[in-house]
Amino acid sequence: MSPLALVSVSDKKNIIPFCMELVEQLNYKILSSGGTANYLIEAGIPVIKVADFTNSPEILGGRVKTLHPKIHGGILAKRSNEEHKRDIEANDLELIELVVVNLYPFKKTVEQGSKWEDAIENIDIGGPSMIRSAAKNHKDVSVLVDPSQYQNFLEEIKKGELKESYKAKLALEAFQHTADYDAAISNWISREKGLQSSKYIESYPLIKTLRYGENPHQKAFWYGLSNVGWNSAEQLQGKELSYNNLLDLESALSTVLEFGYAEKNALTTKTFASVILKHNNPCGASISNSASQAFLNALECDSVSAFGGIVAFNSNVDGEAAKTLKDLFLECVVAPSFDAEALEILKFKKNLRILKLSKYQLPKKNRTSTKSIMGGLLVQETDDIEEKPENWISVTKKNPCNQINLDLNFAWKICKHVKSNAIVIAKDQKTIGIGAGQMNRVGAAKIALKAAGRLCSDAVLASDGFFPFADTVELANEYGIKAIVQPGGSLRDQESIDMCNSKGISMIFTQKRHFLH
Repeated sequence: MSPLALVSVSDKKNIIPFCMELVEQLNYKILSSGGTANYLIEAGIPVIKVADFTNSPEILGGRVKTLHPKIHGGILAKRSNEEHKRDIEANDLELIELVVVNLYPFKKTVEQGSKWEDAIENIDIGGPSMIRSAAKNHKDVSVLVDPSQYQNFLEEIKKGELKESYKAKLALEAFQHTADYDAAISNWISREKGLQSSKYIESYPLIKTLRYGENPHQKAFWYGLSNVGWNSAEQLQGKELSYNNLLDLESALSTVLEFGYAEKNALTTKTFASVILKHNNPCGASISNSASQAFLNALECDSVSAFGGIVAFNSNVDGEAAKTLKDLFLECVVAPSFDAEALEILKFKKNLRILKLSKYQLPKKNRTSTKSIMGGLLVQETDDIEEKPENWISVTKKNPCNQINLDLNFAWKICKHVKSNAIVIAKDQKTIGIGAGQMNRVGAAKIALKAAGRLCSDAVLASDGFFPFADTVELANEYGIKAIVQPGGSLRDQESIDMCNSKGISMIFTQKRHFLH
């Protein structure tokens, strides 16, 4: 007797040549319904329609087609079970050996902004039921849920009886397929109806196995969405991305995008931003009138740390910018675009990873970030709140002038992306000193101020958290700092305010804290 394959697919890629080979080379009969059946018939492939097989018509506008004992009995029956054998005979069941099913395009439907009713109609019921049935009974039934599996299945079955390990692998992929589908539906309902989920459910496909993690003895894997973020970036040259590269690229890009995207013709104002990042901390940042000048300004902050770093631009990289990059050892450069001249200049740095990532490939706002802890996850909204300097409060007798205000705004945006405790010294909209990740705030200030040195005269200082004491202000004054921006909110704020007033320093409270751990 010819083996029976049940075929019902939304993604019809390669289904015709696959079914042709099943029929012509392997003597399968094809059982199908709805659009898949018509598609195969039009291609000249003989098909048994599900309605004829079950002697039951499709009902409820196609909602019920395959939910029938003759379908699920044929899939779930254990071939070696005596009780099942009696039921097979008593109910005249024909055994189904292969289930080829993928599901209604729910994710695509909701990504396109469909109405609630349209999205509900794209929730597949019969498909997951058949997949789960076949996966449960994988000892006797093979299940395929993705066109990429077709060729390998044909190769395996031509060798003879399928190995149990291969069928188990297909079952695993099938259950992952339905789990991913259910996760998408669950999260969509939660978002649409504003309901707090009692479970954290996310599903990301494996993009690739990385060479190693933070250190060579650690295994690492990259999971993610295929159409957004780093997986959608175009790598124009260079070695394969590493675990550490990806972490640093994320930090560098999120920092530079504090300044938005600069257009190619925006040559008269300081809209071009560049950030140099090392070990997940900015070591230099600037905005200027060109990409090349922005990078050079950023490099001046800490050229030693920039060695082996990551560079991010918010603008096209032209030939002039590429010339400034070519003599420095860097791991990665990311920008929304690169001129042909720039790529020609940089192609001689064969190991340099060059990535093109446009604003259209970025995730939407209101994302969440996760960190693993023993036995669980911590989940929070990303710190992408829109800053409104008009809501900041000047708390000192002396108010900052316009140029100082520009520097305060710039320093505050960079400080948000420096590990806490964080202090940023800036002047002329470029960093001149950065203190990151210290156990106390005055310690971070000492590092940043010492790095900036004599350049501190008339510069500004930004702090990601409030000052618990006036010691940071006192230290800043010794270096010539003229203005400070910080969240405020300490019980001893007045001490810092009084110290500023006594030294002629302006101080702004943003009323927003930006810790980064």
